[in-house]
Amino acid sequence: MNNNIPLPISVYIRTLNEARLIGDVVRAAKQLADEVVVIDSGSTDETVSIAKDLGARVIEQDWLGNGYQKRFAEEACQHDWLLDLDADEIVTPELAGEIRNLFANGEPPHKVFKTMLALVPPVGRAWKDFGLQTRYKLYDRRAIRMPAHEAWDQFEIPSDMPVGRLDNPIHHYAFTGAEQFLSKLNRNSSVRASVLPLKSLPYLGLRIVFGLPLYFAKKYILQQYFRGGVYGFALALMSALGRWLRDVKMWERARRDARPKSD
Repeated sequence: MNNNIPLPISVYIRTLNEARLIGDVVRAAKQLADEVVVIDSGSTDETVSIAKDLGARVIEQDWLGNGYQKRFAEEACQHDWLLDLDADEIVTPELAGEIRNLFANGEPPHKVFKTMLALVPPVGRAWKDFGLQTRYKLYDRRAIRMPAHEAWDQFEIPSDMPVGRLDNPIHHYAFTGAEQFLSKLNRNSSVRASVLPLKSLPYLGLRIVFGLPLYFAKKYILQQYFRGGVYGFALALMSALGRWLRDVKMWERARRDARPKSD
């Protein structure tokens, strides 16, 4: 397939003050996509102008919530085949070539494809062979849609739907350093603790007391963050703290809800 001909794919990207990387993200997406749509929720930096200058179609939309914002983006796209990117996720040339091969003889054989995210830490090399996160980024909106949810923005794939796999990961420039990483973890834990179904106080209490080392072990051992050396240890610990904070904040919410209502 001619690598200069755009594929019948729309890439959508949600943004809010993403001038740091939006240019790289849009340029990489345009390696393969016929359309790049940026859904911006009120950026005050150069995000919008950078995206427009690179040929992206920018739509202003106040923040609706994680899943709802993606639903809005799906409706805004011209094509049925979509590639969902965050504003810190870059399509590598290898992944672009792999996706091109899927469309070489028409539409791909599956309606949704598993795609891995490879963390590119602010120090050191990309984590291409450990610590990978599973996502489902390339899909046909006629077959599956993003969840209509305030907090969740990842698919719940039906058990009878076959899923393809892309071998080359997306490069994920998730944060600029520990300060930003902890800020993101804190923000995400607040959102999820406020909107997810409430657990019981005894259950949350057990998770607060015993959960932190388990969350750390999951990252450090099962997801092999130990292969990232000292920084891998630090990121595993911070990630565990972010997950633990969700339990604490949900416990606070449960305590507030359990208070007797004053007359």
